[in-house]
Amino acid sequence: MARWQEAFLAGGENPRLGSRFDTEGQFLPEHGNTVVAQVTAGSATEAALIDLRHALMALPFADHFAFTAVESYHMTVFEGVIETRRARGYWPDDLALDVSIDEMTDAMSAKLAAVTSPPPFQMRLVEVTPLGLHLTGATEKDEVNVRAWRDALAQALGFRTPAHDTYGFHTTMAYQKRWPPAKALGHYEQALAQLGADFAARVPVLDLDPPAFCRFADMNAFPPVRRWVGA
Repeated sequence: MARWQEAFLAGGENPRLGSRFDTEGQFLPEHGNTVVAQVTAGSATEAALIDLRHALMALPFADHFAFTAVESYHMTVFEGVIETRRARGYWPDDLALDVSIDEMTDAMSAKLAAVTSPPPFQMRLVEVTPLGLHLTGATEKDEVNVRAWRDALAQALGFRTPAHDTYGFHTTMAYQKRWPPAKALGHYEQALAQLGADFAARVPVLDLDPPAFCRFADMNAFPPVRRWVGA
């Protein structure tokens, strides 16, 4: 059973409700930075994701979810820092925990100037979940390359999160405010399996921009701060 299915059965309210988004599904200020590969604007992947978004919003209990903007769609390569998680292991070791996010972003950008981009990678769908896409490297080599990116960024930035090796590649399309009733799991499993098969047939390999270091004020926009030439 996948992690999302276990969480669905366990139920309960999302601990980020009230800090990341409100009960109406509106996203709240939560500053941070991250390294992401953004879904290429105007691509076949973006079009398929828009259709998938509509399908997810048409499922029963869709009001239990807060859906992110299409413009925000990306795959996280390296988590970066966020103001609601100021703790060692999630923060550069050489910088104080009370440094502002703007100062932190400037300092991290300067460190990343020395990073030579690892080889490029492509990603494919593993499954559609209620929260978006679970992804993996399109080939074994692609998986090696995307993890090489994560390792290089951790080394340059001076921190490696506890989930560095296990944090799954994904594209977030929604956050659960609270999980639907457990009895709805079977319907979701069936619907998502079909949506996943349709998406994989339409998008064998995702259209992603090269990784970029981005800042964010909430979960709806990730403007780039630094790009890697030739990545």
